[in-house]
Amino acid sequence: MFLPQEIIRKKRDGGVMSAEEIQFFVRGITDGSVTEGQIAALAMAVFFNDMTMDERVAFTLAMRDSGEVLDWRALNLNGPVVDKHSTGGVGDVVSLLLGPMIAACGGYVPMISGRGLGHTGGTLDKFDAIPGYCTVPDNALFRKVVQDVGVAIIGQTASLAPSDKRFYSIRDTTGTVESVAMITGSILSKKLSAGLDALVMDVKVGSGAFMPTYAKSVELAESIVGVGNGAGMHTSAILTDMNESLAPYAGNALEVRGAMDYLTGKSRPARLHEVTMALCAEMLVLGKLADTEQAARVKLQAALDSGAAAERFARMVTALGGPADLLEQPDRHLERAPIVVPVPALQAGYASNTDCRGIGLAVVSLGGGRRRPADAIDFAVGLTELVGLGEQIAVGQPLAIVHARTEAAAEQAVREVQQAYQISASAGEANPVVYRTIRP
Repeated sequence: MFLPQEIIRKKRDGGVMSAEEIQFFVRGITDGSVTEGQIAALAMAVFFNDMTMDERVAFTLAMRDSGEVLDWRALNLNGPVVDKHSTGGVGDVVSLLLGPMIAACGGYVPMISGRGLGHTGGTLDKFDAIPGYCTVPDNALFRKVVQDVGVAIIGQTASLAPSDKRFYSIRDTTGTVESVAMITGSILSKKLSAGLDALVMDVKVGSGAFMPTYAKSVELAESIVGVGNGAGMHTSAILTDMNESLAPYAGNALEVRGAMDYLTGKSRPARLHEVTMALCAEMLVLGKLADTEQAARVKLQAALDSGAAAERFARMVTALGGPADLLEQPDRHLERAPIVVPVPALQAGYASNTDCRGIGLAVVSLGGGRRRPADAIDFAVGLTELVGLGEQIAVGQPLAIVHARTEAAAEQAVREVQQAYQISASAGEANPVVYRTIRP
């Protein structure tokens, strides 16, 4: 018989918890037999003393097993079950492209996504901008769409890794979120409960990233790859740039439009394309749908060029209750903001730097994101035509276009975007789009 306070004391003093102790404590998080104070104390002890790789794996598996674990074997799918997860960013529409692209190449993507918080946009909020699209289908519909279409992007269900929900909310209010060990467990317990064969992690680097430094981003990527593989799921991570918005647009309905333009070939912004292809190619290789990255890229390009990926997107939207003609008639279904104004550059030169977090917060203050979890979102607002780093700018030239609900909100966003851009005499060093890939 274990006592929660003895496990806390052990970790407080720098000891290593056994898998049994970790299982006991996590069971207590789930059933309420461990108090909020005890959970907070353990979180603080882990925050200061860290966890070994074995502890991380045991902790992640215990949280996975706190709820339902999806099993896809009964469906006899003729391809691997794969997914990607991103640490979050601005203008990051990759999920909307990647799911359909992978499905068109023979993979199955049961993507369970989150909402945006802080300066980062959430995938679910983007789908909520599509009228009728159901982000919380029952399990039967979720399974059916994955089987029939190859991809379903839905919201976090209460039955998956419930211990993480309680643990996370306590970490959030006790200043213990930024522990790589606990972040790893939080992300991977949910992904493992989705029954994946393989996962590719997109870890952001830069001013719009969740991790404050490049070294911290590498540390998180290495932890996720180590624990994911240790828990029996093929996992790799790619470090990608978030020093500027990934796409030249940010905001929910605007990003859905942009994603459809990408899939249909109307417009494929270079940085977005590079990150999407890198993540998709890694997924195809991990899922054994391609032998090499080069072969994977050829397959993916063919899925885009033939219209197969766009067709999967349209089928997913329809299968989950959205309009059947969304791709053909976006204006009939996606809201538009009434006020559209340019953001004039205040000086000439080159866009040498952006505070990417500031760009994300400009979207939040327009109403396109949340300050508190309960906040409602205005799907129509956001930014488009964001100038890329290294571009030459004349005085008065637009740095972006603001889409706003009111004149006052538009004026504030104009000021915030102007503050977020640094204009210099020289273009400055370009950031790589993909920094490095971390494999087991």
